[in-house]
Amino acid sequence: MRFTVQIQTADFDLDEEVARLRQGDAGVGAVCAFVGTVRDRNDGSSVASLELEHYPGMTEKSIQSMMAQAQERFDIRAARVIHRVGLLQPQDQIVLVAVTSAHRGESFQACEFLMDYLKTQAPFWKKEVTPEGSRWVDARVSDDQALSRWGLQPSVDPG
Repeated sequence: MRFTVQIQTADFDLDEEVARLRQGDAGVGAVCAFVGTVRDRNDGSSVASLELEHYPGMTEKSIQSMMAQAQERFDIRAARVIHRVGLLQPQDQIVLVAVTSAHRGESFQACEFLMDYLKTQAPFWKKEVTPEGSRWVDARVSDDQALSRWGLQPSVDPG
């Protein structure tokens, strides 16, 4: 399994995931990994927790499609995306994007490409609990701008 997506409630271990990604591939010269965590503040408010929802099956398929695009754009050997769902607390790990390649440039670019996609296009819904109450989190303009540098446009939210 060289290109995999996992949506889960359980935490993940970065060392184990990178080792699994590199296993048996002596052509790997670079590994780029991004781990996103839950912040305790957003948009000027403290955040007590973050709840993530998704459409099972649809979310994985969407990320697999973007992973295929990453394979076409970059000379990468393997990639792994783990995204957690459910109730998370500040400092909890929320996402892992790890990419291997022969050289660092391709790994860095592919990792950033996949993360830009996840922030704007992947079908996840995030709800923060703040002292003012619960609120849904929208993609930021800066995330949309990051996506556009890859020649991709943000999806239009029909709701």
